[in-house]
Amino acid sequence: MQNNSKHLELLDNTNKTFEEEFYKYAKPFEYEKGSSPFYPDDLLKYFYVVMDGRVKTYQINFQTNKEQTLFIYKRGDMFDVISLLDGKPHEVIYEVIEDANILRLPIERVRYWLENDLTFNKKFFPYLAAHMRYTEELATELALHDTKERFLNLLVQNLNPNNRFRYQLLQNLSNSEIAKLLGTVRHVIERSIKQLKADDIIETGRRNIKVKNLQKLLDKTSQMLLK
Repeated sequence: MQNNSKHLELLDNTNKTFEEEFYKYAKPFEYEKGSSPFYPDDLLKYFYVVMDGRVKTYQINFQTNKEQTLFIYKRGDMFDVISLLDGKPHEVIYEVIEDANILRLPIERVRYWLENDLTFNKKFFPYLAAHMRYTEELATELALHDTKERFLNLLVQNLNPNNRFRYQLLQNLSNSEIAKLLGTVRHVIERSIKQLKADDIIETGRRNIKVKNLQKLLDKTSQMLLK
């Protein structure tokens, strides 16, 4: 496969031989918004890297239909790191939420690179650490903070380039999807948005939330967390 795509950050500072080998094994696929093309058994055989678009992974309580979004993967993100590391099925559901171009690689080849290619190793493990840190933060927030606090924190982290999994996350995301990120329902998020607009902290456009006054947002977040 020739590399005719935009350069992946994953391949920064890797040698040309590795990059050529990466694209030799990588096969491109296109997936439409709304599709659910990834299944646990597939993820035991293949590893995926997002080139463009977005894919969410979530869990659902089928008795209540309540969803909790775990991650929203965008350009440069990799999945499924859990199955890659332990070789067991990962019982989560995947859904394409924005038309996506994705590279598929044989999982055994990726494991080989982890064991034998130092440059790939140095790229993968910081990514894994960010993945784990985000999961820890999500569990802590769900356990210790209410929906309003979680939403305020999400708005702040959406502006933070050091938080890989939340930076620029809210762009083109519906209120329903934001609610699923926070483990709640749409009308609760819409109520919070309405209040923040009334306080002149944010403004909204089509599937976009723009922070108008960052200091007021930070002050409000601090006040709520100190209660």
